Amino acid sequence: MKKIGFLMMALLAMLALLAAGCGGSQEAPKKAETEKVLRVGTEPAFAPFEFQKEGSDEFTGFDMDLIRAIGTKLGYKVEISSMGFDALIPALNSGNIDVAIAGMSITDERKKVVVFSDPYYTSGLIVMVKKDDDTIKGFSDLEGKRIAVQIGTTGANKAGEVKNAKVTAFKDNTAAAMELKNGGADAVINDSPVLKYYLQQGGSADAKVVGAVMNSEDYGIAVKKGNDKLAAEINKALAEMKQNGEYDKLYKTWFGEEKK
Repeated sequence: MKKIGFLMMALLAMLALLAAGCGGSQEAPKKAETEKVLRVGTEPAFAPFEFQKEGSDEFTGFDMDLIRAIGTKLGYKVEISSMGFDALIPALNSGNIDVAIAGMSITDERKKVVVFSDPYYTSGLIVMVKKDDDTIKGFSDLEGKRIAVQIGTTGANKAGEVKNAKVTAFKDNTAAAMELKNGGADAVINDSPVLKYYLQQGGSADAKVVGAVMNSEDYGIAVKKGNDKLAAEINKALAEMKQNGEYDKLYKTWFGEEKK
């Protein structure tokens, strides 16, 4: 009996080894797919397009809602990073971010170094002055004046065209507007929706916009040169949002009016 028991135990051990060998040859379960991440760069100092509410770390604004909605449509987790406006394109080209959205005007110069999505907003420049200033009625009255601008913007470029003007660039529009309020500047030049939003948020107590909107310009979402696949995906999602009403809803939320 002892001998038979020993043989039986040996046989069972062999069978167990064979079973383990067979199990090892089976294909291992596939790992869950890695979550797709869309790394977005912005400069949150351009309300109502991108900004941070006082006391909050969250990025908010029209651009922020738009890129999050686009990311959701494309199946991406959207991660937004804050950086200076002038750092956005270098960050794209170095591969540190996938997308830049920051009220960025589509210009021929920028198109040389990045790929833009289809336009998602049409803007223009306007002049803001102190509320009690009746001497400046528009851009043509700025010669020899002190002009505050936001660094890196087309408004800064436009101010550079004014003869004998003293142009001072600030990090954001709020700082430029404060320079006007405090008497350090005679005027501010920036994008029309940005200055109008500033006035709506309380700035109208001290300032007003004058003259006509100048230099109609389109905003685009920028991606790295050569990343045509991502640009095409963004365009497709943007077109769907415009068709199904999502874009119009966001537009009205942030600009208080229907898109014309």
